[in-house]
Amino acid sequence: MMRWFFTLIAALTLSGCGYNDFQRLDEQTQSAWSEVLNQYQRRADLVPNIVATVKGEAAFEQETLTRVIEARAKATAIQVTPDTLNNPQSLQKFQAAQGELGSALSRLMVVSERYPTLQANQGFRDLRVQLEGTENRITIARNRYIQAVQEYNVLARSFPSNLTAVLFGYQTKPNFAPQNEAAISSPPAVDFGKK
Repeated sequence: MMRWFFTLIAALTLSGCGYNDFQRLDEQTQSAWSEVLNQYQRRADLVPNIVATVKGEAAFEQETLTRVIEARAKATAIQVTPDTLNNPQSLQKFQAAQGELGSALSRLMVVSERYPTLQANQGFRDLRVQLEGTENRITIARNRYIQAVQEYNVLARSFPSNLTAVLFGYQTKPNFAPQNEAAISSPPAVDFGKK
């Protein structure tokens, strides 16, 4: 009889402590993270096709292509493990590599506008549209991940579920942050001087 009483008390206590919410939100963050990785992989898979198409333009700037190739290599070389979600340094390293690839691709697209024959190439235009769509998908996936992490972290920090977090070792999860946080927090310099 006493055994059933303790089982009933334990079940009632655990149901109100947020344990199941931690499980649900942890799965939600992992699922959202998988989608982020999926979209980054999609972008990485487009890069060789874009580079091959651009290489066909004889006078194209080699330095720009080299930066894209190197940035892709660096971004795909980072080993993403389940620990990446819980380690701020690993997440920041991953985010920096992806940001570098994004910047290199943006530079490539800007430079490519100087080459009319490249702009006229239907294959290049198709790849550009795919890249733009992928960048939009990355933004959406990152936003969903940010929202999932926010929900998880609110649960981990709110009372009484924070007691469950301490008891079971649930830490808050790191989130994406702007790469140039210092630069975007300072006001832009405006110069109305004459030239």
